Amino acid sequence: MKRKIPLFKIYWDEEDIRLTIEAIRKGMYWAIGPNIGAFESMISKYIGTRYCVAFNSGTSALHATLLAYDIGPGDEVIVPSLTFIATANAPLFVGAKPVFADIEEETYGLDPQDVERKITEKTKAILPIHYGGSPCQVRELRGIADAHNLILIEDAAEAFGARIGEKKVGTFGHSAMFSFCQNKIITTGEGGAIVTDSEEIYKKLKLIRSHGRLETADYFTSTEYMDYVTLGYNFRLSDISAALGIAQLRKVDKIIEMRRRNAEYMSQRLIDIEQIKLPEIPVDYFHVYQIYAIRVKGDKDSRDELMAYLGSGGIMTKVNFHPLHLTQFYREKLGHEAGELPITEKVSSQELTLPMYPTLAKKEIDYIGRQVKDFFTKGGGR
Repeated sequence: MKRKIPLFKIYWDEEDIRLTIEAIRKGMYWAIGPNIGAFESMISKYIGTRYCVAFNSGTSALHATLLAYDIGPGDEVIVPSLTFIATANAPLFVGAKPVFADIEEETYGLDPQDVERKITEKTKAILPIHYGGSPCQVRELRGIADAHNLILIEDAAEAFGARIGEKKVGTFGHSAMFSFCQNKIITTGEGGAIVTDSEEIYKKLKLIRSHGRLETADYFTSTEYMDYVTLGYNFRLSDISAALGIAQLRKVDKIIEMRRRNAEYMSQRLIDIEQIKLPEIPVDYFHVYQIYAIRVKGDKDSRDELMAYLGSGGIMTKVNFHPLHLTQFYREKLGHEAGELPITEKVSSQELTLPMYPTLAKKEIDYIGRQVKDFFTKGGGR
């Protein structure tokens, strides 16, 4: 049946169209052009870092960052299992080993205590995620990183604009990654960025993303020879995509406010349903709700029954992340088994992501709330 309410919708307006058309109509600078630098400067200013380097995806941005920090064979990087697979794969890209640590149940981020337990003499970095738009316990993780002389790289793919107090996500680590894939807070279709205060890392990232080329001018319009000084990749974001990013970033605060307003209304509609657990927001945490995740207090079967029931009513839902350590790849690659990360496995078996986007209407939220309540009223989830 045709879905009535999708999981997400991209928020766009006429400025997105106008700036993209302007970039196209130049007839050049489609790959490398002035919009890229402008987009990077806007991100740096908004997040509060000295530098930003744009990439063609969050995945390539993470890959480049581990290379920039000279992480490689023999090194270990502590990562969560409740995340998109790129977080764990990035260490493998550079020959390092991802070491899975468990999560805590408040923000679903890495549990600082378990991170401490997983540190060995081979540990080089900690790579936490900010789950669904909520900051993780990143201050505690930074303290652990500093105490053990480790690198802290924030995977903030889902949390652009989130903050603790007045300090934005992306400024707690030594570097941080943002994703601009289509379902994120702002989007360039595909895209990503790294923010950092390190000039050394900034310069390395610029080389890595463009074939190791020391760019002193626009490669496509200059006859100047630009030397290749290291191994690099084609990880560039296009100028057309950057134009779209500029338009999106100009309205990011509006987008976040719309998301937060809808999430608050969703919570009002669901708060009386005792069989589910709503998102918990620690004091002083600013959640941007890239997703709205509930937990069904029963078992996996109860969650799956609710998912099927909502789907039959035209409401798309999704299990945001299945534990990575239990995927076929990581079972075979690193020998992981069920039971290793009990909190991760419990949360994943109960979590269900409901529709959440800026233009989600109150009547649609009312309908979602009624459907969830009806499921349990009719005896579902037993």
